[in-house]
Amino acid sequence: MTTFIRALLAGSFLAPVIIAAAPVAAHDAPTDATSAVAGAAASPASADWVARSNQYTQQLLEMQAQFQPEGASQAGLEQFDGLAMDLGPKIGERYVAASRAMQDEFKAALARETDPNLKQDLAILIASLQQDIDGTQISDRLMLDWYDVPQMIFGNINSLLDDQVAPERRAKARELLERYTGIHPGTTPLTELAKARFADSRADGKIGPYRGDLDDTLPKIPTYIAGIRELFAKYDIAAPEALDALERQLTEYGEWESATIVPLARDSFRLPEELYAFRLRQVGIDIPPQELIERARRGFYETRAQMEMLAPQVAAKLGLPTSDYPSVITALKQDRIPQDQLEARYAQVLAQLEEVIRREKIISLPDYPVLMRLGSEAENAASPAPHMLPPRLIGNTGERGQFVLTTGPATSDSTGFDDFNFAAAAWTLSAHEGRPGHELQFAQMVERGVSQARILYAFNSTNAEGWALYTEAEMLPHEPVEGQLIALQHRLLRAARAMLDPMLNLGLTDVATAERVLRDEARFSPAMVKQEVDRYTFRMPGQAGSYFYGYGRLLDIRMEAELALGDKFDRMAFNDFVVGQGLLPLDLLAQAVREQFVPAQRGR
Repeated sequence: MTTFIRALLAGSFLAPVIIAAAPVAAHDAPTDATSAVAGAAASPASADWVARSNQYTQQLLEMQAQFQPEGASQAGLEQFDGLAMDLGPKIGERYVAASRAMQDEFKAALARETDPNLKQDLAILIASLQQDIDGTQISDRLMLDWYDVPQMIFGNINSLLDDQVAPERRAKARELLERYTGIHPGTTPLTELAKARFADSRADGKIGPYRGDLDDTLPKIPTYIAGIRELFAKYDIAAPEALDALERQLTEYGEWESATIVPLARDSFRLPEELYAFRLRQVGIDIPPQELIERARRGFYETRAQMEMLAPQVAAKLGLPTSDYPSVITALKQDRIPQDQLEARYAQVLAQLEEVIRREKIISLPDYPVLMRLGSEAENAASPAPHMLPPRLIGNTGERGQFVLTTGPATSDSTGFDDFNFAAAAWTLSAHEGRPGHELQFAQMVERGVSQARILYAFNSTNAEGWALYTEAEMLPHEPVEGQLIALQHRLLRAARAMLDPMLNLGLTDVATAERVLRDEARFSPAMVKQEVDRYTFRMPGQAGSYFYGYGRLLDIRMEAELALGDKFDRMAFNDFVVGQGLLPLDLLAQAVREQFVPAQRGR
C-alpha cells in the first residue's frame, strides 16, 4: 500500500490535526535538492514565484489524483469531485513509478529555476515524493495490505457533505457512493478491490495488522453506515440503491475481516523497527528516539512541578479542601458543561481569547469568528480526539476551517470522557484548535497566499502541532488560574506522549505502565487513557511525540530571535512572520527567522 494512500484512508487530504498526508522535511530530500536551498530562506508570498510554484504543485496534485482523487477534491480541485480512489492491481508499483517520473521533472526544474524561494518549494515537492516512495517500499516489503474501508468511505463522504461545500459539489456524493459500491458503470465495489489487494500482498515474512486495531474498528462499522445515511438525509440527496448496497457490502466486509484478517493479525502492536523509524521521520522527528525520551522525561518532571506549585492557588480561589493537583483537577471536572451548552461556552471562551490576542498584540487576527461545532457519533468513532478540519486550500471562496469538538457520547458512569467538557478545559483547547492555534494557522496561510507546496507538502505533525502547542503557551499567562492548571495538564500529556510512544514501540515499557502514567500522573479519564494508548500502539504510532518535539523546536527559534534582537524583538511581528512562512520544516523556518526576520527587525 502506498504511504500516500495509507495516509488518506481516514478521508482527509491533509487532515493536519488528525492524520498527516505525505508529510515531509526538506532535509530528507535528495542531496541535489537540499543543496539548492541551503542558502535560501522563505519569504512572505509574492505573486510571481508563488504562481510558478503553484503550477508545479498542481502537476503533483493531478498525478496523485489519478490514484486518490478524493484527496484532490478535498483540497479544492472540483474536477475530481465524485471520483473514487484507485485500488487496482499493483497500486504500489504504479504509484512509485509515477512518483519517480515526477521527481525527475522537478529535479530538472530545480536545475533550471533561479528564484531561491521557488527552488525551496521544488525541494519540498521532491522530498515529499521521496518519502512516499520510501514509505511505500518499506510497507510493501513488511506489511500485509489491510484497508479500513468503512472508515475511509465515511471520512471521504463526510468531507464532501459539509455545509461549506457548494450544493452542486455536494450532489457529487451520490456518484462517489455509486463508485464505491460498484453501481456506477465500469466500477468495482471498493470492498472487493480491498480484498483483492490483501490477497495480492500475502507473502511469507509479512505481518498483518495489530489485533487491537481490528478489535477497535470492527464494532464501528454500523456507526459509519448510519453516519453516511444521516449525511445523505441531511442534504436531501437521494441514493437509496447505493446506500442499501453500501450497508450490505460494509457488513459483509466486516464478516470477511473477522474470518480472514483477524486470524492473521499480530498480537504485538510493535511495528518492525525500520517501519517505526520511518514513521518518526515522517512526522518530522529527526532525532533518535532515545534522545526524545530523555528530553520528554525532563519536560514531564518540570511540568509536573509547575502543576504542584499552581494547584494551591486554584484551590484557594475556589475554596477547595485539598490542594494537591490531582484533587484539584478532579474538583475542576465537576464544573461540567451540559452537552447542549458546549458550543455556546466554547464560543464565549474563543471570543475572550481574541480580546486578549488583540489587547496583548500576540498575532494578527482574521475579521471573522472561529467556526466550532460538536462532532457527530460517526466522527467521534473515526477520530476520537478534538481536531480542526482545514479550510479549502485551493480556490478558496470563503470556506473556513472548523474546530470539531469530539468528546464521545455522554455517560453517567466513570468510563466516558470528562476531559474537555468542563469550564477550565475550554481555554487551552480553544487556543490549540482555534485561535491562535490551528484555525488561525490555516486561515492566515490561505489569506496570505502562501504557496501550495508549503501548505500541502511541507506539512508534518511536528511543524503543525508545534505551532499549536506554542500558542497554548502564548495564551497561558492570560487565562484564569484554573485554565492555566489545565493548560499545564495538557502540556504534561504532550511530554508523556513523547516518552511513552517510543518507549512502548521500542519495548522499553508496557501498556499497564503507560496507562498508569496517563491515569494517575496526568489525571485523564479512562476513555482518554484508552484513546491515548490506542494512538501510540496502532492509530498513529510515532506521531504522538511530534507535539512536544515541535514545541521545543519552536521555542528555541523564538528565543534565538529574542536574544538576537533584544529590545527590538516584537512578538506580534515574530508570530505573524512564522505563520506567513506556511508549514515549513523547522530547520528552514529557523533559517528564515535568522536570515530574514532578524535583519528586517534590526533595520526598523
